[in-house]
Amino acid sequence: MSEKTGIITFKGNPMTLLGAALTVGDAAPDFTVVDNGLAATSLATFAGKVKIISAVPSLDTPVCDTETRRFNQEAASLPGDVVVLTISLDLPFAQKRWCGAAGIDSVITLSDYRERSFGLGYGVLIKELLLLTRAVFVVDAANVIRYIQIVPEVTGEPDYAAAIAAARALL
Repeated sequence: MSEKTGIITFKGNPMTLLGAALTVGDAAPDFTVVDNGLAATSLATFAGKVKIISAVPSLDTPVCDTETRRFNQEAASLPGDVVVLTISLDLPFAQKRWCGAAGIDSVITLSDYRERSFGLGYGVLIKELLLLTRAVFVVDAANVIRYIQIVPEVTGEPDYAAAIAAARALL
């Protein structure tokens, strides 16, 4: 398993990322995650759509809450051929509860708790915390990665405008 250092910090402390080192232009790795109803979901589930994939450590933390609410607002103005996915290691029950309480209706929350195939496939699993780091991937309808942002400090927010612009450029 590949380990990458010098990419992220958590509260100023250097962390190690496990998994693949992806670059723009790579084929998006398939993954198997679980939706809020415990059904297996994969990249193929969203075939033919532009995908904004937001990886977060936990929806029950302030920055992840803010980020997911912001992407939910942005998603409401995007055309139907764009889907916004938020993936974390939170259990599906916690994700469903959080979405209900937060009024999230335009973002699909998915859990990587079973296999961590998303975290490892996209190189965003934090070794020391066993959580996903904060990252955004934009994947085109042909499943090619067109935008990547690994947020350098896990407690920071991503560049929402750049991610949305990258997705809109694919339409």
